Amino acid sequence: MKKMSVLLMMLLVAVTVLSACGGNSSSGGNAGEGTQNANAEPDAGGDKLYIPIVSKGFQHQFWQAVKTGAEKAAGELGVEITFEGPETESQVDKQIEMLQAALDKKPSAIGFAALDSQASIPLLQQAKDANIPVIAFDSGVESDIPVATASTDNIAAAGLAADKMAELIGGKGKVALIVHDQTSRTGVDRRDGFVNKIKEKYPDIEIVDIQYGGGDHLKSTDLAKAILQAHPDLKGFFGANEGSAIGVINAVSELGMEGKITVIGYDSGKQQIDAIKSGAMAGAITQNPIGIGYETVKAAVAAVKGESVEASIDTGFFWYDKTNIDSEEIKAVLYE
Repeated sequence: MKKMSVLLMMLLVAVTVLSACGGNSSSGGNAGEGTQNANAEPDAGGDKLYIPIVSKGFQHQFWQAVKTGAEKAAGELGVEITFEGPETESQVDKQIEMLQAALDKKPSAIGFAALDSQASIPLLQQAKDANIPVIAFDSGVESDIPVATASTDNIAAAGLAADKMAELIGGKGKVALIVHDQTSRTGVDRRDGFVNKIKEKYPDIEIVDIQYGGGDHLKSTDLAKAILQAHPDLKGFFGANEGSAIGVINAVSELGMEGKITVIGYDSGKQQIDAIKSGAMAGAITQNPIGIGYETVKAAVAAVKGESVEASIDTGFFWYDKTNIDSEEIKAVLYE
């Protein structure tokens, strides 16, 4: 009987130990899971909301500044983000693949800057159907799916660039544009904002050509050179984003036309800043890219929590040239 009692006791101890180990293993597995419910709030266990940010590109300093703002908001709000974009702003298919991959991870919300506002709609509808809030940034989408859009008023900003161009060339003469694309809202709005302001206010200014360089400075350089060669009497050139503006600067330099062409850019970056300081560029419009990134993440978190979010978040813009480039207000929104 004693032997039987001892055996029973040993069996009971073994069962107890195994049960305890199994409980620890299960608990440890749950704690180590990297995936959470798409719309779950952070809990006491330390889970974070996950918000992927899919931008229009990654190569320009503008997008790095947007990333900095997004990371700042993520740190303050205690959420996890990722930030990615295609190598160039002409890779619509690549961006769509990135958007699909982001949605496959069942995120809490998503930030998206569309290269093609129409091509992305089916995937954004998938997000809406899965109750994943979409925050558009930099470039809006021709749809009511995004709960908010954090962006510059590009029509007004490009209109200001047109006013500055008219002032600098004396209200008459030929001008041309290099624009990054004609499929995104930023491309369309910057083009139309500039063109329409010229047509409405300056009848003696003729827009002789508009070309699209995909935001690539090398392609934009070639396009700008072709325009300059076709129109040797050109007086002004507007580059509608960082890559476009750098392309125009390069073309003017390579053709030895410095001082003959008034160049106005859009965005910032070291090459544009240097060009303005040297006089190669008359001035440019700068957005607030850090603010765009910050407001995108802030709006995404609010949307996940069911809080009210402004449908249109205006992140502002500024004109800068030699006269104010070193002011504290402008320094705060330039990026190198």
